[in-house]
Amino acid sequence: MDDHCGERAAINSYSLVAYLPEPLSGFIGQLRRELVSNCQARGHVTVLPPRPLACPADLALAEIRSALHDFQPFLVEFGEVRFFPQTNVVYLSIRRGLCDLERLHQALNHGSTGCEEAFPYMPHLTLAQQIDPGAMAAAGELVSRRWQEFPFGRGFLADSLTFVQNTSDNIWIDLAEIPLGVPVAA
Repeated sequence: MDDHCGERAAINSYSLVAYLPEPLSGFIGQLRRELVSNCQARGHVTVLPPRPLACPADLALAEIRSALHDFQPFLVEFGEVRFFPQTNVVYLSIRRGLCDLERLHQALNHGSTGCEEAFPYMPHLTLAQQIDPGAMAAAGELVSRRWQEFPFGRGFLADSLTFVQNTSDNIWIDLAEIPLGVPVAA
């Protein structure tokens, strides 16, 4: 979710994500481009799905930092290829770290960063969205094959989260990285 192309018109849409490290990030990025050629988003697990804020971003960020002071780094491990048929999304399930991600979401989805979400929160790693329904099976087969071929670890240490903002051309800009397990100054 990086901005690599100069100035963009920021909009009132924010999210909180855990980015994947290399080599997992590079693999997921390439796989996403195989499925959707113009995919630009960095591989990540979403903690707070996109939402408008009712206050300035710096106040929401301060609230997030405060809420995260008790959360320690944790392992996230990906599992099977799955689908959200209602939204034509292909994703990897989360085998380890699911409860940690759900606890983070629950702790953060209120106050200035809360919103009523369209779907219940389900931690996952999106690989492609808005796939033509007729292409879902083929996309699933490609992802399954590539995932089996991946020679490295299937997870990462979630030791920081990144607060991001969307732009009018749907490019996400990193606003702040928030390490887990670091006390907040009073």
